[in-house]
Amino acid sequence: MSRADHPASVAPDPDDQPCSIAMLARSVGSGRQPATRCYPPAPMSLADRTCEPCRGGVPPLSPARVAALAAEVPDWSVEGGHHLRRELRFPDFRSALACVIAIGAEAERQAHHPDLELGWGRVVVTLWTHAIDGLAEADFILAAKIDRLPAVRATG
Repeated sequence: MSRADHPASVAPDPDDQPCSIAMLARSVGSGRQPATRCYPPAPMSLADRTCEPCRGGVPPLSPARVAALAAEVPDWSVEGGHHLRRELRFPDFRSALACVIAIGAEAERQAHHPDLELGWGRVVVTLWTHAIDGLAEADFILAAKIDRLPAVRATG
């Protein structure tokens, strides 16, 4: 029975586990069955990934890939196929400023920096990869990470 076939009330088989390419290669190369049944690990959410720096020289994401990734960050709008935008509302300037500081700290951790517009009770976040003058996966990863920040989640 595959992992996907397990009913929610049944504990997964302990032999069902993610495995590495090396583990699969060893079992295939030896002509024997792996000691455990291997299933690829579940895909990571965007927010659990790390931004990879874009050095340029690669094309921006295709419209199909942009649409697929945009579905994972539904509070963001894709503007002209070129950048992501999200406007956040707050009850006062102090809350908006705290949000900008939180976003800035996450941007520094990811080494990927959005354009931030701060006003009384509002923050506008714009993301795109300047090196390629368009959207890269890092833009969607940072958008998902921003969405997880407590200062952003408090905007409801």
